[in-house]
Parts: sequence; C-alpha cells; structure tokens
Amino acid sequence: MGVLDEAFIQAPEHRPKNHLKNADDYILSKEIPTIDLSSLQDPNCDKTALTTEIAEACMRWGFFQVTNHGLSLDLKRRVEKTMADFFSLPLEEKRRVKRDEVNPMGYHDGEHTKNVRDWKEIFDFFLQDSTTVPATTVPEDTELRKLTNPWPQNPSDFREVCQEYAREVEKLAFKLLELISISLGLPGDRFTGYFEDQTSFLRFNRYPPCPNPELALGVGRHTDAGVITVLAQDNVGGLQVSRRSDGQWISVKPNPDAFIINIGNCMQVWTNDKYWSAEHRVVVNTSKERFSMPFFLFPSHEVNIEPLEEFISEDNPPRYKKYNWGKFFAARNRSDYKKLQSESIQIDHFKAAA
Repeated sequence: MGVLDEAFIQAPEHRPKNHLKNADDYILSKEIPTIDLSSLQDPNCDKTALTTEIAEACMRWGFFQVTNHGLSLDLKRRVEKTMADFFSLPLEEKRRVKRDEVNPMGYHDGEHTKNVRDWKEIFDFFLQDSTTVPATTVPEDTELRKLTNPWPQNPSDFREVCQEYAREVEKLAFKLLELISISLGLPGDRFTGYFEDQTSFLRFNRYPPCPNPELALGVGRHTDAGVITVLAQDNVGGLQVSRRSDGQWISVKPNPDAFIINIGNCMQVWTNDKYWSAEHRVVVNTSKERFSMPFFLFPSHEVNIEPLEEFISEDNPPRYKKYNWGKFFAARNRSDYKKLQSESIQIDHFKAAA
C-alpha cells in the first residue's frame, strides 16, 4: 500500500477536506455523547435516566460512546496485540486465509465502499462458527449454505483470543440492545427473537499511513447495514460522523477505554426513522497506522426487516418496504470485493413511495 493507485482516489466532492497530515492533527469534537454504564452494576438501578440519554443520542446522532461498560480491558488489550501481530505477518501468509465471493470471512486488502477502494486491510470472522446464509441473492431461491471461519495458523492463539473476545462483546451488544429497546418505550426483550440464528460478525481493521490522505479514505462514507455496531478503537484518530442537523463531518475523539456504538439500517427501519443510522467514514494520515475492531450485530438470515407496528400510524405510515435480511446481506457482501458497474445495494432502495 505504499503507492496511491487511482483505485483509492475519491471523487472531489467526497475527499476529506480536513484530512490528517499527522495522526494527532485533527479537530476533536465533544458533541458525540458519552454515556456512563456504571449504574448497571446495581441490579436494582432505575434505567430511566440512562435510556433517556440513549434515546437522545440515537435520534440526534445515531452514535454515542459508552464507558464503564463491563468488558475486560485486559481482554481488549490481548486481542489488540493479537490483531497487530497478525497484520504484521508477511502478505503471503495473510493471504492464505484470504476471503472471496464464496466465503466472505477471512483476510482482505481490496475492499471497496461505494465503488472506491478503501485504504485498509481487514480480517473478518463470524460470531457463530458456522453461520447459515442464503446461497444466492435471488429472492425466490431458498437454498442455504453454512460458512465457517478460516483461521490463520499464526499467531498461535489467534482463534482462542478472537472467540473469547467475541463472546464478551456479544454480551455488551445485547445489553445495549435491551437499553435501546427500553429507550424506545418497548419491552427490553422486544428484539431478542430476531437473533436466534444470528449472522453477526467481527472485523479487525488496519489503516496504514497513507502518502496522500487528502485523496483517499480508510473507509468511504457509508451507513452500517445491521442493527447496532460496537466499535473498539485505539488512540489514533480517524473516525468521522456526519452530523444529522447539517451533514458536516465531525471527528470523534478516540478513547481506547470506551466503545463507540452506532445505529444500523435495521434499527432505523424498525423504528420507522425515529432512530438514525448516520453516515460515517475514516480519514487516514501520513505518520501512524490505526487499528479498530467493530462488532456488527446482525439478525438471522430468515428475518424480514420492516417498520414495527409500534411505530406505524395513520399519521406516520411505513417509510420502508419489507426486505429479507439474508438476501440483503448476501447482495451487500458481494459488492465489497470489486468495483461494480452500478451502485451497490443500499437501504434507500427500500424506501416506500411518498
């Protein structure tokens, strides 16, 4: 990744105006809310204040950070070291577990967002090994296939550490899902049934120093397709969120001890646009590599996504047409591997006619 190929160059209107010349050279924002979860340690705590904060963050930003979340920081440090050790391996060894259009899990260094190549390398693995997904994107085709994770031989503890971390971050994700449900005025378990055979996965991102950060992006502008994302990141800045009020890109100050939570497309559809799935992107710099670890909470392939009846009325009709999650996942995943001749599938394709 030492030379900036034209495949990485963003269209002029999407280039980062406040790119990072150096890793510490960016505008910090305190606007993204930080929510303290320490009160949850008391099983008898009143969650009203907490869920009120979450509701405000989900409506205004679609993003918030959580502190005192209960996930072991020692475990987080261990998985960060394992991730860095893997990415430091020779390219030939990493490519032994390279993903493809048949199995979307594993290593990849050529992912595209909106048909522009991202300045990064990644490793993906399913939470559930194996995971059931549709065999094709054809709506009428009911054939399924089971996918397993291709684990590298090095580092020797890679699989063990990854699976331990995955179990713990899943617990945090469902704790947050319960709070989000309560914040909507729903029972805490309102969404639980959608995850009996979940398709959730975890990702390791490495963003190398970039010779022309004013032209490229670590990840181009996008919204997350799933329900919620639980993101761990290091102390090197790069994440930017599009502010709902005016679309301005706001840099999120990194806090390695916190997790960043954002609302995905499924939750936006379920709430009929009450909660916001914000566009975000990653800017890069010329001096430091950056690492991050998102966990994408995804429902079962069988789940159909549509506005919930609790958020539909005569004055507020459904704003989205129903779609099947498994088929959406399959179509979205295939668009990550190469530049396409048409736009990859987006949530806007399912908007109901006005």
